[in-house]
Amino acid sequence: MEKVIKPTSGYSAIGIGIVLLLMSGYIVYLSVLNDRPAFIFLGILVFLASIFIFKGILIVHPNHSRVLNFFGSYVGTIKENGLFFVNPLYTATKMSLRSENLQGQTLKVNDKMGNPIEIGAVIVWKIGDTYKAAYDVERVFDYVRAQSEAAVRHLAVSFAYDDLEDDTAEITLRNGGEEVNHILENELTERLSKAGIVVQEARISHLAYAAEIAGAMLQRQQAAAIVAARAKIVDGAVGMVDMALKKLSAENIVELDDERKAAMVSNLMVVLCGEKAAQPIVNTGSLY
Repeated sequence: MEKVIKPTSGYSAIGIGIVLLLMSGYIVYLSVLNDRPAFIFLGILVFLASIFIFKGILIVHPNHSRVLNFFGSYVGTIKENGLFFVNPLYTATKMSLRSENLQGQTLKVNDKMGNPIEIGAVIVWKIGDTYKAAYDVERVFDYVRAQSEAAVRHLAVSFAYDDLEDDTAEITLRNGGEEVNHILENELTERLSKAGIVVQEARISHLAYAAEIAGAMLQRQQAAAIVAARAKIVDGAVGMVDMALKKLSAENIVELDDERKAAMVSNLMVVLCGEKAAQPIVNTGSLY
């Protein structure tokens, strides 16, 4: 498990390292001045001690971290930014904690109905557990990309692109909206949590039928739109015909038998439902 630690400040270590570096130079100077070669070895030891201290100084920038390892053993993670001093024998691995975007490539898969579709997603993620990201996977970005593509493929085969039957209430990729995005985000969280990844947002960025069936599906959508429009026109026309008959009868404008009413209804429906403007014919003779 991740263990967050806070090492000692690095400013005092810098001061000690500078003092030791100056002392090593002064010792070497005195040994040469007084012709005492034995002190040169002491100066070298002090110089090596200063280098050893400088090696343990590290800087952690904002939204970054350092994973510390001591001869194969996990020591802890530094998440606080600043200048610190750690054991110079530690191995410090730099790891970013900033949010990153992954624009997945457009995948060609079959949906639940077997129709070939093109789908792509954009994912916002960041490292939440540095221990898992450092030791449980080989390369974090490659792992995120591979698992994201697998999650998008699984989402595509789990739902139909569109609802071919208008009376069903199943979720589809096209009309699912936020619910489909939420399902994708949950699956990505489950897959990427093994690597210590936090999924902040996941959305479908591209969704379309594949080129080989796009034309046929467009015709189906156009036919459905025409049928819906015709149904609305017919509903309105029936209401207008009923209103006309009732108004003629209520105001005693003309008395029509069943045959004349049927003819009038037929003419009004043709006029109201026709795509082109009607050509009126004026009858100046008697109705009987």
